Amino acid sequence: MEKLRIVFMGSPEIAVPALKALAEHFDVVGVVTQPDREAGRGKKIVMPAVKEAALALDIPVIQPEKMKVPGTIEQLQEWDPDLIVVMAFGQILRKNVLELSRLGCLNAHASLLPRWRGASPIQAAILNGDTVSGVTIMQMDPGIDTGPMLKSEEITIAPDDTTVTLSQKMADLAAKLLIETIPDYAAGTLLPQAQPEEGACYTGMISKQDGMLDFSQSVFSLCCKVRAYNPWPAAMFEIDGEIFKVYQAHSAENSDRLAPGARTVVRGYPAIAAADGLLVLDELQAPGKKAMNGKAFLSGYRKWIS
Repeated sequence: MEKLRIVFMGSPEIAVPALKALAEHFDVVGVVTQPDREAGRGKKIVMPAVKEAALALDIPVIQPEKMKVPGTIEQLQEWDPDLIVVMAFGQILRKNVLELSRLGCLNAHASLLPRWRGASPIQAAILNGDTVSGVTIMQMDPGIDTGPMLKSEEITIAPDDTTVTLSQKMADLAAKLLIETIPDYAAGTLLPQAQPEEGACYTGMISKQDGMLDFSQSVFSLCCKVRAYNPWPAAMFEIDGEIFKVYQAHSAENSDRLAPGARTVVRGYPAIAAADGLLVLDELQAPGKKAMNGKAFLSGYRKWIS
């Protein structure tokens, strides 16, 4: 029996395990990913992680800015896939792509649908204090993550999970679920189930400004924001017009009843008062500096207690 011909669409690191697993079990005939972009202070051109993995696997790659770029559909037709698999691709697929292959398009989505449809489900789950998330394999339709579901599996969100650590868990689970799901789906023995509308919610694109901390909020909310926005855009606060980034933090009691936004020190670490406690900064980054331990930061920053 010939292996299924699959085209994979994905871009960031979270999609790499899925691509590698698919290439091991099926015939991945092509990869569609985002264009190379400038990154970092040096504006170095960096290729998407999926492109790097595809090239290492000797799989052809195209990188259209938009799917409507001339030649894109023609290349997909030339690859003649039985199935298109999508994970964290970063572009909306129109009807001409969704209906291009005989088995349609499957998406590995990093949430337990219908919760957290949209662009940033991992960040949204952490930001909102969810203790459970997961991965859903769904059949794509023209809506935003509204298609019928084939399979899902839960992941416990640990109290110290960040977007970095939870993304790795999601990546590994998505790869496993795709390999479990595709053969039965292709054979017609696994039938899609419509998503319930109860519990449906959406999350949009994240902007750099979303990371700014509001110390009138609860310390729990602030800790969630620090975890959700690690590594990007990072939780941030401002002192004298300068932006400081926070990568790790924990809560402490505000026994001195400091006003929200007031700065103090807790066991040698910098801390800032929130609505109902203190946000203790375990790891942060001063402007123009590398990220560092909170104690090391205090030893070099004399203006913390003004």
